[in-house]
Amino acid sequence: MTAPAEDVASLYLDAAGTFADVVSEIDHSGLGGPGLGSWDLRSLVGHTSRALVTVLAYLDQPAEREAIDSAEQYYALAARQSTDSEAVLERGRRAGEDLGDAPAEKVRQLVDQVAARLDGADPDALIAVLGGGMRVGNYLPTRTFELTVHSLDIGAATGIDGRLSVPVLAHTAALAARIAVALGQGQAILTALTGRRPLPNGFSIVS
Repeated sequence: MTAPAEDVASLYLDAAGTFADVVSEIDHSGLGGPGLGSWDLRSLVGHTSRALVTVLAYLDQPAEREAIDSAEQYYALAARQSTDSEAVLERGRRAGEDLGDAPAEKVRQLVDQVAARLDGADPDALIAVLGGGMRVGNYLPTRTFELTVHSLDIGAATGIDGRLSVPVLAHTAALAARIAVALGQGQAILTALTGRRPLPNGFSIVS
């Protein structure tokens, strides 16, 4: 069961606020240290900030028809398409550079900007996202997912406890399960969660 339309924006902003709090605790001198995979910490923070930047951009890009009708379909579509991993890495690096000398302040500004833009926004409005037209209320959970998962990544890299809220964790975990089902991996997830069989090494629902 997905979150009611009126809760989607509040969950997204809850996750965004936690991300901003985590970034505010990062020692600036450590931004060049390890982040995730080939990203240093600055690039990881930059990549995560794109979950704010893309919402701001896409809200100004209306679409004429709906091509993606759920958050899980968005991820399933992305998984089935060839992904240019180097392009993804580079976008993260550039986003990290764009945060400038005061990343925490920049992230907080982005959170405030997106909160203002979402105030009164129609969750049924169609926007043009990567992959086609999608309703705002279906796109926002994909960004909540990114903010939540990468806040955990940043916490793992820095030792900072992000203190994610229970509603955000429940919302993100439920979406992860729906993505697995959409990818034909529902049985694998269910048997793992109930202790019947472990997941294969390297298993992931996102590329």
